[in-house]
Amino acid sequence: MFTGIVAEIGSIAGVAEAGRSRRLSILAPQTQVGLSVGDSVAVNGVCLTVVSMGPTLFDLEAVPETLERTNLGGLRPGTPINVERPVAAAGRFDGHLVQGHVDGVASVRSLRSDDESSRLWFDLATEHHRYIVRKGSIALDGVSLTVSGVDDSGFEVVLIPHTLQVTTMGALAVGDQVNVEVDVLAKYVERLLEAHK
Repeated sequence: MFTGIVAEIGSIAGVAEAGRSRRLSILAPQTQVGLSVGDSVAVNGVCLTVVSMGPTLFDLEAVPETLERTNLGGLRPGTPINVERPVAAAGRFDGHLVQGHVDGVASVRSLRSDDESSRLWFDLATEHHRYIVRKGSIALDGVSLTVSGVDDSGFEVVLIPHTLQVTTMGALAVGDQVNVEVDVLAKYVERLLEAHK
């Protein structure tokens, strides 16, 4: 389980195709401390497993299902990424419940910078739209955010200066795609209501 509080901006050091899967070599020095093969790491909000370790890099593998549902297929060497390790059971819990199970991608429709913040509108596939509510939680590329607006085709978030500085969100441009994980609580509520129809 993650919280959507990004630990560091890492980078893709290498990409190797393995059949229909991809092996990603990650440079993220803070995250690598104490990391072992078999541990989970969220990369742009996608929970992946460490498959090998080196002195300065660690490798993760993304299978076809993950590549089809996320933006990981577009990562290239040098691409900056948001990195987070799972929250410890006795650790402080900020952000919101983030599983690292991405529902799909959203595209940046527009962005506007104010004096101290940025407003971004995203277009989102219709099947996920019902889970988005104003003032609700959402994870974008692994960043826990609050929805500030909703319309018929997407949603808006407002990014504070700190978020723009310590995540990859500050580099987004119109047309860029981000991984979206909707609030899992909304999905559970929907399922429970369906069972009582």
